Amino acid sequence: MQRRFFVGAVFQGLAGARSAKPQKPKAGDIPRRKFGRTGAELTIVGLAAGRFSLVSREEALALVRRAYELGLNYFDNARSYWNGRSEEVYGEVLAPVRKEVFITTKSVQRRRNAAEAELEQSLRALRTDYVDLWQIHGISELSEVEEIFSPGGAIEAFEAARKAGKCRFVGVTAHHDPHVLAEALRRYDRFDAIMMPLHAADPAWQSFEKTVLPLAAEKGLGIQAMKPFANARLLSVLSARECLSYVLSLPAHAAVGATTVGQIEDDVRFAQQFRPLGAEESEQLRRRAADVAGPALEDWKRRTA
Repeated sequence: MQRRFFVGAVFQGLAGARSAKPQKPKAGDIPRRKFGRTGAELTIVGLAAGRFSLVSREEALALVRRAYELGLNYFDNARSYWNGRSEEVYGEVLAPVRKEVFITTKSVQRRRNAAEAELEQSLRALRTDYVDLWQIHGISELSEVEEIFSPGGAIEAFEAARKAGKCRFVGVTAHHDPHVLAEALRRYDRFDAIMMPLHAADPAWQSFEKTVLPLAAEKGLGIQAMKPFANARLLSVLSARECLSYVLSLPAHAAVGATTVGQIEDDVRFAQQFRPLGAEESEQLRRRAADVAGPALEDWKRRTA
């Protein structure tokens, strides 16, 4: 999830040379949306822990504290992030306010026993006895779909965890092939949520917005947008505000990102000032983003259809 880390720092430096720094956002007043059919309400921007490995532990802890102070209630994570240390950071900061926040984590395991073992590790690291959303993480191939839903597959662990109260909701994530993610949704009607890459350049090539988003909306899933800045590369043609506004104008419930305190403050300010884009405004952003669309921008997608 490379995002505004280098590019954003450069732009920030240039902006600082020309004008005063923007005011820090006030805590609270972040719009919330009902998260699909779950009944939960999430702030429209959240914090993702996928890039904590690029900063120090102290910086990661400060980022989570600041996100909570600003009023975010949506905190995304995965067992595979930073070899479990990202979950430990969340556990240290969020355990005292556990009832106030919506915590997700994910498993890359495809068999039941391995997924169950990984969930126990996640719960210990997060210092909680349940997660709000546990997700099958990063499905890339149809062979993984077959394995997950075969006897002894990971879906059995997810169903058992939901029944036991170790997770409130079950979801699925992918960023490699929209057709594989769509097939997972067709195979299983009990997903509560989905996470996929959504941004202004996505419709031009191997599109999750065109292939998966309508199906997810039809099923009433909670829809999480990852990579709204396309790993910072969209910032060559769109502003950060435009990137986030585009995604939040889709039928999605929340978008995640941020690696620094400054970035999360930007996201909160944009969310507080957000207004949905009209159809023509969104189309204009798609046209501008199409100039950089394709495999060079989205190197996480399959190279051939």
